[in-house]
Amino acid sequence: MRETFNHPTLKGTTTIGVVCKDGVILASDTRVTMGTFVAHKKGKKVYKIDDHLAMTISGSVADAQRTVDILKANAQLFKLNTKRPMPVNSAARFIANLFFSARLAPLIARILVGGVDDTGPHVFSLDPFGSLTEEKCVATGSGSPIAYGVLEDKYREDTTVNDLLSVVVRAVNSAMKRDVASGDSYDVVIIDKKGYRELNTNEKKGILGN
Repeated sequence: MRETFNHPTLKGTTTIGVVCKDGVILASDTRVTMGTFVAHKKGKKVYKIDDHLAMTISGSVADAQRTVDILKANAQLFKLNTKRPMPVNSAARFIANLFFSARLAPLIARILVGGVDDTGPHVFSLDPFGSLTEEKCVATGSGSPIAYGVLEDKYREDTTVNDLLSVVVRAVNSAMKRDVASGDSYDVVIIDKKGYRELNTNEKKGILGN
C-alpha cells in the first residue's frame, strides 16, 4: 500500500476513481508492500465512510487507516448535527484541512474520496500536504501509469456505471499484471443513488470473463 515519497521503499499500490453519469466507481489492488517485501496479499484499500461516501487509501498504512477513522467519525457527527449526509466535497475538504494542519509532520497517505450527494457524483484526489483537486478519472500509486493507459483510452464522460465498470476493472487488472508492487486481487466499489455496494468475487470474475 506504499506509494512513492522520495524513498526507495515507499512505493506500491494502484487505486482508481472515476465519475460516471449515474454514480462513482472506486477500485484498488490488495497487495501491501514495503519495497520488495510483500507484507499482505489481501489488504483493504477501499473503505466505506457512509452509504453515499467512500475513500481509497495508499501510502503509510497507519496514517491512511487513521485518516479513515477520523473521517468516519466526523461524517457521523455531521449527520447527527445537520440531519443530512456529509456532502462529498465537505468530506474531501475535511481531509485536506487535516493533512494541511499536519504538514510539518505529514500524514503519509494519498487519498481518493468519492461519492454521490445532492449535487451529483464526485471524486476528489488529495496528497499528503492537503492539496485537493476534483477529478473525473484518476489513478494513484506505482501502478497508475499502467492504469492510465487503459483509462485515458476508454474513459468517456457521461457514461453509465455499467458501461465503465469493465474499463475500471481492466485498468486495475493491467496494473496488477505489470507493476510488481500491485497485485494478488482487487476490490471494486460502486456508489450510486442506491448507495454503497462492493462487488463480490463472482461479479468480478464475470467482468474479466474468467
